[in-house]
Amino acid sequence: MPKCALITGAAGGIGYACVKQLLKDGFLIVAMDVIQKSLASEMFGTLKNVIYFEGSIASAEDRKKVVDVAVENYGRIDALINVAGIAPTVRADILEMTEESYDKVMEINTKGTLFLTQLVAKQMLSQPADDKIRGTIVNISSISAYTSSINRGEYCISKAGVSMITKLFADRLANEGILVNEIRPGIIKTGMTSTVKEKYDKLIDEGLLPIKRWGLPEDIANAVSVLCSGKLSYTTGQSIDVDGGFHIRRL
Repeated sequence: MPKCALITGAAGGIGYACVKQLLKDGFLIVAMDVIQKSLASEMFGTLKNVIYFEGSIASAEDRKKVVDVAVENYGRIDALINVAGIAPTVRADILEMTEESYDKVMEINTKGTLFLTQLVAKQMLSQPADDKIRGTIVNISSISAYTSSINRGEYCISKAGVSMITKLFADRLANEGILVNEIRPGIIKTGMTSTVKEKYDKLIDEGLLPIKRWGLPEDIANAVSVLCSGKLSYTTGQSIDVDGGFHIRRL
């Protein structure tokens, strides 16, 4: 029986790469994003076995609806890929960061991820297990979970929160056969990083990364694919760095 994956942030660079990769892996997909259905049809219309859901993980109503859509159409949810996230609209010094910016980033990146994971975990627990693994949850965080960026502190805090969400759910769900892991992307070529391309081009040229190139959305999708494959059945609560070696912290 084909498995179902719910992917948030599915219209963004990393999310869309995950959609395409998990389709190749044989998953049925529910793709969630905030872009209008009419625009999404250009991206997803030619893909088979994809249902697009327009909604925000910041909305409790949308979180419940997308889970219902997955279950009504595919009968179950086997994998949740939490990709949805935003950067602050304005990169402001932490001394100037506003409560409004903090609340907006945290509402989506951390709160939305937490409570969608809670809903999906409950759904997974209600399902009969096909094998030893009842479900897989993958959170896409960032190297910003442990790296200081004083001009976008709210983003760093939100991603550190995602790391703890991963540990908490991994601990709670391990005995239930649900694996929860985190991928920490490094400098990935997406719309979010397009505005700081020159900055990171320079840093990469100067040797910031042992692997001297930008990461690609497909690099993240490949890691997601492995985590959803069932081949890592003895791994949970793990942070996997897909960052060109940034985490080595070279001098």
